[in-house]
Order: sequence, then structure tokens, then C-alpha cells
Amino acid sequence: MTKDNLQVLNALDVAKTQWYHFTAIIIAGMGFFTDAYDLFCISLVTKLLGRIYYHVDGAAKPGTLPPNVSAAVNGVAFCGTLAGQLFFGWLGDKMGRKRVYGMTLMLMVICSVASGLSFGHNAKSVMATLCFFRFWLGFGIGGDYPLSATIMSEYANKKTRGAFIAAVFAMQGFGIMAGGIFAIIISSAFKARFDAPAYEDNPLRSTVSQADFVWRIILMVGALPAALTYYWRMKMPETARYTALVAKNAKQAASDMSKVLQVDLEAEQQKVEQITEKPANAFGLFSREFLRRHGLHLLGTTSTWFLLDIAFYSQNLFQKDIFSAIGWIPPAKTMNAIEEVYRIARAQTLIALCSTVPGVYVCPGHSIQPLDS
Repeated sequence: MTKDNLQVLNALDVAKTQWYHFTAIIIAGMGFFTDAYDLFCISLVTKLLGRIYYHVDGAAKPGTLPPNVSAAVNGVAFCGTLAGQLFFGWLGDKMGRKRVYGMTLMLMVICSVASGLSFGHNAKSVMATLCFFRFWLGFGIGGDYPLSATIMSEYANKKTRGAFIAAVFAMQGFGIMAGGIFAIIISSAFKARFDAPAYEDNPLRSTVSQADFVWRIILMVGALPAALTYYWRMKMPETARYTALVAKNAKQAASDMSKVLQVDLEAEQQKVEQITEKPANAFGLFSREFLRRHGLHLLGTTSTWFLLDIAFYSQNLFQKDIFSAIGWIPPAKTMNAIEEVYRIARAQTLIALCSTVPGVYVCPGHSIQPLDS
């Protein structure tokens, strides 16, 4: 007996592309949109953080974050992401995708706001609290990654599963672009309201006190898309594959998917119990049998993702330094603090608009159909 014998799962696999598919893409995709915004908006404001908290009187150039602080501020969220992927991926198999989905969203909302409210009496304490909250923000993002992809995979049909998962991943590009656009709007508004001279003309006045609000607002706005998506995620039924094959509730799976597919489906509890009985030749994830059957597949997939992510994430985190090195933005001393944020955001938005967003649609790299069809 195979999973294809279960009517509710077969109905999902052979269903024509319908409106609920696009709804699932938007709901799951908004997770990736928020993830990208939260992860990469920090690169827009790190130079501003250096000017505000590490200014040195009499220095020829504006203050910058010390290398260890810069590495922590930029990278701590990714440490949380790694831990969150492992934890929430496991928890999603235990408690259900929908339930854990809501947990990750709430964690992202709380930590986005908390990151912007980072407090302290000196630079060291502000950076420490910022890193603390961004670690837990990354923890929530790490949970959102596997759950968003899994939910889309389990809602999609066989024919377009890869394309739908690719569409969800593509929302990362829009998240990066949205971060740049919002930073342009905020920096433009503050620059118009609080005019300041360039650093080389007046080092102290080049960073107005109100600039401290700019980076905080940019970080906190990352909570909005997550909060707006929460209602729709909670309204979305649990996936039939989890309800039927893990929770072993055929009646609920049939009821949920009948509403989604708008067809009458039979609750096949006896079949579910037969399918979910552990077969004699079952093997675990860390068993030799799993290694023999799927070890090479797993190594190939993870290693290529690893190499891709080195380039993708490092580029988006540190391209602001490339902009300065190639002269795309003027030297820091020729600008005030808010103008520098504006120019970095403008450059990052152009990169996202001209390459990142088109690239995720043109390149088929993400369009991989899962083995468990």
C-alpha cells in the first residue's frame, strides 16, 4: 500500500492549478519576503551605527564598527538561523506545520521590534542587546525557512510543485528590494527634515541626533509583513500529508482538503492506519541504510546549497563595502550620516531590481521537485 492509494493525497497531486495554489504561494512566500528583509536590512544601517556609536573626535573619517562588532552584528542572525532550522524543522514534524508556523512568525515579530528598541548606556551595551535580539530573530527565521517550503510542497500538485516552490523562494528578492526602498524613503524624509553638513565640513554635526531613529525604524518595520501574514497563516488548514500520515486523522484531512479543493473526499481511516504502520524494512535518518540509499543525494544537495549561500548571503551583507571600493558611492567623509544610508539603500535597491529579482525567475536552480511526490 502506498501513499498514492490515499484519496486525499492523490487529489492534491493531480489537482489542476487553482486559486488556493496562488494563495499558498503568497502566504508561504511572505515568510521568505520577511526573512530576506530582516536578514539583510542590517547591511543598510551598519555604517550608520559606526558613525553614531563609534565616533572618534578629530578622526579624518567617520566612525566605523570595530571588526569584531561588525562581524557579530552582521552574522549573529545567521547563527540563530542555523539553530532555528534544526529546532523548528524537528518541531514541525512533531506538532504540525501550521502550529509551529505561527510560533516562528510571532518570534520574528517580537524580535524585529526588540531589535529596533536595543538599549544601553554605551555603545557596547547597545550592540550587545542588538546582537541578542537579532540572534533570536534569526532563530525564528530559521524555522520559517523549512516550514514555508514544506507547506508549499505539501499543498502543490506534482506537475507544478517545483515551480511553486521556486515562486516562494523568489520572494527573497522582493524582500531585499523592499528593504532598500523603505530605507530610501526613511532616509529621504529624515534628510529633508534634518539637514546636516558633510563629515569633512563638520564631523559632529554631520550625524544629527535624530539619525538614531533611522536604523531603529528600518529594523522594526520588518515586523509588519510577519504580523500581517499571521492571520492568513492561521486560517490556512494544516497540510493533508501531516494530518493524515503523521497525526493519523483521516477525517480531518479529508474535511480540510474538501474545502480547499472544493470536492467531496472520503475519510479513509483504515487506509491511513495501514500506511502509517512502521514497515519491517524502515530505517532512520542516521542509519547506514539511509546513508547507502540517500547519502550521495543529501551530500550533493547540501554542498551546492552551501556554496550558493556563501556567495548570496555574503554579497548582500557586504556589498555596501564594494560600493565604496568601486566608487559607486562617494567617500564617507564627503557625506553626512543620513545621506550615506540613502546612497547605500539606493545602490542595493538597484542591484535587487536589476539582478536579484529577475534572477530568481530566470534561473531554475530552486525549481527542484521533492523526492516525496
